[in-house]
Amino acid sequence: MARTYKDRRIYGCFILNRLVSEMDIDLYQADLERKLPGIFEDGVQGISKEELKHEIRSNHYMTNKVIAELEQEGLVQVNRDDTGRYLISITFEGVLHIRRYNDFFLSIYREQIRDHYRYRKPPQWVREKE
Repeated sequence: MARTYKDRRIYGCFILNRLVSEMDIDLYQADLERKLPGIFEDGVQGISKEELKHEIRSNHYMTNKVIAELEQEGLVQVNRDDTGRYLISITFEGVLHIRRYNDFFLSIYREQIRDHYRYRKPPQWVREKE
């Protein structure tokens, strides 16, 4: 099977959904917009850039490019911890963005998403929409 090309948008989709999954919330719950400020008040834990690189199965260059785009769009926040590692966390706008566009991503990138998760169980956002 030939490897399919994945563009920065689908990598952004994978990153945003991974960051939402780290929050341990149901992305499609009722009144999410009303509940989010309270969730963000408690602080949102970030994950390392290396974990995201592993999540999207891409190289360092593409990972940096995608994270920089997401940060520029205000969908993620990049911080440095005490050890010098970069921690990426999703923003309030990022949660609303991925909630709004997951159906769109699945309609456009269905084959690439299936290919991406072919050797492991797909995350909840994919299973619920299939």
